[in-house]
Amino acid sequence: MSRLSVVTLARDEERNIVDCLRSVEWADERLVVLDPRTTDRTGELAREAGARVVERTFTDFADQHQAALSLARYDWVLSLDADERVTPELAQEVREAIGRESPVGWWVPRHNIIWGREIRHAGWYPDYQLRLMRRDRARYDPGRPVHELVILDGEAGYLRNALVHYNYRTVGEFLRKQDHYAALHARALRAAGVRPRWRSLLGQPAREFWRRFVTLEGYRDGGHGLLLSVLVAYYQGVAYWRLRERRD
Repeated sequence: MSRLSVVTLARDEERNIVDCLRSVEWADERLVVLDPRTTDRTGELAREAGARVVERTFTDFADQHQAALSLARYDWVLSLDADERVTPELAQEVREAIGRESPVGWWVPRHNIIWGREIRHAGWYPDYQLRLMRRDRARYDPGRPVHELVILDGEAGYLRNALVHYNYRTVGEFLRKQDHYAALHARALRAAGVRPRWRSLLGQPAREFWRRFVTLEGYRDGGHGLLLSVLVAYYQGVAYWRLRERRD
């Protein structure tokens, strides 16, 4: 019988970690890879909830996820963020999926709750993430330090039931995280040999806004959709501006 490890990367997640771990009490192992720079009770609460906690200094998301794969004890791994919850329906589907010979990985949809509202457009749903995988058939692309990419040795399938993602509770939290992601994105662009051009500072944000608000129908989420499209587009520009600053 196939067994499952649920792995979660965490830093300063005491607000989320207990509810996250409770949603996967049915798993064979719950592993929290804790950044030792955490300043709250994340590790203590995770241990009290029955999780195995391993401390490892964070470098980037791809590297930390790859380390988590190697630390997991069982053949199948479900990667879960601290602000995500597994519903009973998804739990049942995961148990059924890992009992099959193939595929070796599964894309999982997400319901994103942003600023207290579920966002259904602008690229936020179904927001498929490759989160369920055979540990020996998956690796994380080191060239994608943010919005990490899983490379599978084999085929992937799609689950029907969604994770619930309690994403960005406030606009301030969104801005802080997007600023961090922009810095990582600029680093990835630099490593890929992308040459910054002045037209990218306007062209990239304009294309991203059009994609989010028009093509992906962000307008259907009203003011939330508009503000999200504007802010994501803005931070596209920030990433390219930082790329150019480093070059200069």
